[in-house]
Amino acid sequence: MSDDKNQDTGQEPPVDASASRRGPQDDGAGHTGARAPERESFEKASFESLADEPPVSGKRDEANLEVVLDIPVTLSAEIGRTRIAIRSLLQLNQGSIVELDRLAGEPLDVFVNGTLIAHGEVVVVNEKFGIRLTDVISPAERVKKLK
Repeated sequence: MSDDKNQDTGQEPPVDASASRRGPQDDGAGHTGARAPERESFEKASFESLADEPPVSGKRDEANLEVVLDIPVTLSAEIGRTRIAIRSLLQLNQGSIVELDRLAGEPLDVFVNGTLIAHGEVVVVNEKFGIRLTDVISPAERVKKLK
């Protein structure tokens, strides 16, 4: 296959892996040496401007907040923790008691996606457990804990 035919189809000629071991080759016109790489052409990317579009609700801050208000998060409550050996874990069965690091009556920790946001106490609402928040951690304190 000639180089003219490869250029017409836009395909690169096949690379001979053994050529690098053999050294410079004759290109058929009496010239030896490595072939100069062909230059590729690139076009500049163009994007539409987003700055011209008005925010959904008219105010920029409200529009930014609207984006996240419907994102689901996981809220969980923790009554306490403990560390036990795997041997002890395997010996647990129905009726076993696991002692936690909190005293009875101490507030629960309330987490949102693993971040502590409040403390509270257990209540019963319509025969289901609930949490009455007794202390909500300020957003400034939450941000400090993330750093």
